[in-house]
Amino acid sequence: MSNEPSSLSSLNDMQRYVTQERGTEPPFSGALLHNQQEGYYHCIVCHSPLFYSETKYDSGCGWPSFYQPVSDDAIRYLDDTSHNMHRIEIRCGQCDAHLGHVFPDGPQPSGERYCVNSASLNFTDATGSQTKG
Repeated sequence: MSNEPSSLSSLNDMQRYVTQERGTEPPFSGALLHNQQEGYYHCIVCHSPLFYSETKYDSGCGWPSFYQPVSDDAIRYLDDTSHNMHRIEIRCGQCDAHLGHVFPDGPQPSGERYCVNSASLNFTDATGSQTKG
């Protein structure tokens, strides 16, 4: 698995908008929202592992939700004061691609909800097959 960024030209418009312009895909529209296969989710830009499938859960928010990343350095956290509110933006710890936001209303053991755009993720199942978000 390589951690070198893929060509940004290989991203579709939504993937580019989300990862490079801090955009958000429409709720309930992401290809990985209802994915229940075993495997791991990784950054669509640089392929760094971000979340394991066993930490994914249905929060009902309209975007894939996870309660913890694969490691402490997988995710970078930034204060986001856009839209007249305070949120914590999450980005890929390797390439700085925008992923979504984290909120303090998730399940235990972390109590956090990593609300992630499908468009910022790829999923790899146990056989090595990949699905783009």
